[in-house]
Amino acid sequence: MLARVRRAWRVARGEAGDRGMSTAEYAVGTVAAAGFAAVLYKILTSGAVSAEMQQLIERALSVRT
Repeated sequence: MLARVRRAWRVARGEAGDRGMSTAEYAVGTVAAAGFAAVLYKILTSGAVSAEMQQLIERALSVRT
């Protein structure tokens, strides 16, 4: 009985057939994630950021006495 009420409520709100992402939505999400990864890779491998990261790691690993 409760399941019927919930289903009727979802149908009334227009949510009955929406059970997740479609293939097109997955494709758009994948392309967006790949684009973001490419931009992030370019930023992190640039000279200035690479030098700063190297200095940060060297400072973190240095032992002060």
